[in-house]
Amino acid sequence: MQFSIAIMTSCALYNTRTHLCRHLEVVIVSAVRTPMGSFRGSLSTVPATKLGSIAIKGAIEKAGIPVEEVKEVYMGNVLQAGEGQAPARQALLGAGESCITQINKHNNMHLLFRNLLCNFSKKSVCDLCYLPHVGLPLCTPATTINKVCASGMKSIMMAAQSLMCGHQDVMVAGGMESMSQVPYVMAREAPPYGGVKMEDLIVKDGLTDVYNKFHMGSCAENTAKNSGISREEQDAFAINSYSRSKAAWESGVLAKEVVPVSIPQKGKPDIVVKEDEEYRKVDFSKVPKLKAVFQKENGTVTAANASTLNDGAAALVLMTTDAAKRLNITPLAKIVAFADAAVAPIDFPIAPAFAVPKVLKAAGVKKEDIAMWEINEAFSVVVLANIKMLDIDPNKVNINGGAVSLGHPIGMSGARIVGHMVHNLKSGQYGLAGICNGGGGASAVLIQKY
Repeated sequence: MQFSIAIMTSCALYNTRTHLCRHLEVVIVSAVRTPMGSFRGSLSTVPATKLGSIAIKGAIEKAGIPVEEVKEVYMGNVLQAGEGQAPARQALLGAGESCITQINKHNNMHLLFRNLLCNFSKKSVCDLCYLPHVGLPLCTPATTINKVCASGMKSIMMAAQSLMCGHQDVMVAGGMESMSQVPYVMAREAPPYGGVKMEDLIVKDGLTDVYNKFHMGSCAENTAKNSGISREEQDAFAINSYSRSKAAWESGVLAKEVVPVSIPQKGKPDIVVKEDEEYRKVDFSKVPKLKAVFQKENGTVTAANASTLNDGAAALVLMTTDAAKRLNITPLAKIVAFADAAVAPIDFPIAPAFAVPKVLKAAGVKKEDIAMWEINEAFSVVVLANIKMLDIDPNKVNINGGAVSLGHPIGMSGARIVGHMVHNLKSGQYGLAGICNGGGGASAVLIQKY
């Protein structure tokens, strides 16, 4: 009884102490991602949680910090059906047979008791919680974030909030998705005459406007019409995206942010994937000949000028400047400001144009001060419409290509574009990333290179 009272008292003091917001400066010390595989392509056998594990491990290794320094993990993940409980927690622990065996070996009341105590101790991690074979300490909390396409970016924003308030001092944030492994489902009801209807959860949970009962591509068509953006403009943008991505890979620009994925083979050497798959799969001569997908008559959105279904993960290590000094780490960039915005669900493609001004105002920065823009290419028309509404220089937007050519694993993309800016800005420059999400939302993050 006395032990229970002591624990509850400690909890109350802990919550009171750590939720007092002091607005500490937050920096990014590493940012990595896996390659992005095509739908049913090179990474299709790798679960989202495993891709997340690879990204988390890579980010921590790049940061050069002990794993026990990471106090919490947030990972975006949209299409969670069939992945099992708590996908971010699985990614943190490096889910797999060897991981489960190791955990079970230590899973007894003594460990649980020690875990409970270590959460309130002054030590960074309990000795028994740290299992090197698994990766991060077992007592490290993890949370899965779902804000549709903005999930990865929202994870970064929420981690930054926690760090700014002094609730934690070192965190990992990112996103992961395996669209290749998303299951089909049927309703749990008595089978009707004529058989059951299977639904594709990629479409139902990821790509359908639940308010208007149509595909996100129909929203893109609506934006193209309202913004006066032609099929030819969208096709030209897509071709430019593919060209920029190809040039970025050939010059080594994209390789520096990628950690390879090793896929075990039965009786054969592992297959190592270390390059994006999608950007090589294009025939420019066919782009203007493709039929519109979502609006048969006078439609403008095609398979070529829209993003694709993909697999991948990204992760960043964030910490306070005090933690960076304590760990003797030179930051790559600092998080200056971030914001969300919302519009009518059908207008989700233009939502970033409402989030970006909020960020600029909060930071006291002008749009002319932004050296690099990343606007997620859910569809070519998304970027074209936001460039028009924000009146920004298109030559500063998605300079190394984007989701149309590289791919769009929806839980990952928001984290990917922030990480990409981290690697490509020059010292002192500002970079602003914006991403729309289903339901009429958007998120945006402003960073400054150290």
